[in-house]
Amino acid sequence: MKISEYVTFDAVGLADLVARGEVTPAELEAVALAAAQAVNGQINAIVETWPGEDAPVPGSTPLAGVPFLIKDLGVSMAGKRVELGSRLAAGNVAQADSSLMRRFRDAGLVTFGRTATPEMAYSITTEPVLYGTTRNPWDLRRSAGGSSGGAGAAVAAGVVPIAHATDAAGSIRVPAAYNGLFGLKPTRGRVSMGPDMDEIFNGLAVQGCLSRTVRDSAAVLDQIRGPEPGDPYFAAEPSRPYLEEVTRDPGSLRIGLVVRPWGGRPTTAPVADAVKRAAHLLESLGHRVEEVDVDLGVGWDEFVLANARLWTANLTDWLDGLAAAFGRPLDDSTLEPVNLTSYAYGQQVSGTQFVSALAVRNAVARSLARCFGTYDVLLTPTLPELPVPLGTYAEGVEALDGLGWLNRLFDRSPFTAAFNVAGTPAMSVPLALDHATGLPIGVQFAAGYGLEDRLFRLAGQLEQASPWIGRTPAVWAGDHETV
Repeated sequence: MKISEYVTFDAVGLADLVARGEVTPAELEAVALAAAQAVNGQINAIVETWPGEDAPVPGSTPLAGVPFLIKDLGVSMAGKRVELGSRLAAGNVAQADSSLMRRFRDAGLVTFGRTATPEMAYSITTEPVLYGTTRNPWDLRRSAGGSSGGAGAAVAAGVVPIAHATDAAGSIRVPAAYNGLFGLKPTRGRVSMGPDMDEIFNGLAVQGCLSRTVRDSAAVLDQIRGPEPGDPYFAAEPSRPYLEEVTRDPGSLRIGLVVRPWGGRPTTAPVADAVKRAAHLLESLGHRVEEVDVDLGVGWDEFVLANARLWTANLTDWLDGLAAAFGRPLDDSTLEPVNLTSYAYGQQVSGTQFVSALAVRNAVARSLARCFGTYDVLLTPTLPELPVPLGTYAEGVEALDGLGWLNRLFDRSPFTAAFNVAGTPAMSVPLALDHATGLPIGVQFAAGYGLEDRLFRLAGQLEQASPWIGRTPAVWAGDHETV
């Protein structure tokens, strides 16, 4: 199989070829490796590859035999390095599979490498010191997003049809928007974090993937959903596989359109126009769309402060554990400036302040739950602006403390974090391109707790009504013919 043929299939399509005996998993892995070699020198999305170890049974799952990449954080594969994008954890080798890795294996996915992440996934751009900057395949001068930026760039460039991703404040949806992909953040408790992790950032973080088609994300979530013994959160199992929901009629939904960011940054004209066009498309499909102001239950400054306290306190404990495990100091030889200042901030968070931050999490969850009692779905921009130039997040960073860094992240991504705090599912759908630059624009949809099925039905309808699969970035593996 040539690369130019390989990139025309999504993951479910490739698995079908394997099931019918038209191609073997080994042949697909060889093509994926060739695709990586063809484009990774430009985008720097993949930090390591290795020979795939799995021999999946063809047809055993809707994904059996598909090449796959895991993020350098949030999942452990026995015998492989997991370095968290940081010099602090450089050389760390996982001793055992995490629960999620075991489910990826059971799904028949052929994992052959790991993708770049910012240090400790503590940014929404992927520009770490350890492995260098990941570039957006649509425009190499711009960010690929984060923290799953390596996954986003690799999928967008055609290396793999799907890749593992995580999301604590937008880290699936931001790269989806920046790279013209589909990305769904599941409900809190939908996918286990076990056994070594449980409440990453107190339940704000979840596991998922990035994909070029809706059905691929649905198929992945079907394979990895469900609790493990001892999990602190639980989401009720869906009534049918998510893969089936993609082709079901969503019905007529009442959709609340949120235009004004919860923070102060205004939505730029290209993004506002894209959201307006999305609203018109929804109305043409029989949905009712009305503009709404959504109350988070707390003020924006209080929201950011609570998140800063939760994030930095968790980060501090995490960094202390890594430093002890590897016998390394916590200084500028092991950590980047934003994580050093965030570590210092987290050391000062008191127990009372931490408990108060959890109360804010509860207030936001209950306020959004009331909103979802009125609206079936909320519609927002994923981000208020186009992909930013590389280096944007580093400007003046030396003057920021832990709160200041979170303020910067949330100012640039004001629409995503609320749904992590509430624990509800949300997705970025690549419905638009900016006519002036050709850059992709993501539109976000969110639903109530446990209602990924509703989002998959809507996403499937939108994908049929306004297809995006034919759009390819400037750096595209399909332009390379040989294996």
